[in-house]
Amino acid sequence: MTDPAYQRLGLPVTASPYAVLRAAVRALHPNRLAVRGFRAARKRFYRQMLCAHAARQAVGDELTG
Repeated sequence: MTDPAYQRLGLPVTASPYAVLRAAVRALHPNRLAVRGFRAARKRFYRQMLCAHAARQAVGDELTG
């Protein structure tokens, strides 16, 4: 099962990793981007989105959205 946060990004399976990162940054609330203490959590979120995208590419396009 795909991560719900990744599904909300709405990316095609052909998206580049850079596009995934840009979408993940836009998905976060600006207040969360401004807090230094959340840096590790933001990096973890970005890594999770990249891993979910890589897994989706490896399996193939099973998602329709």
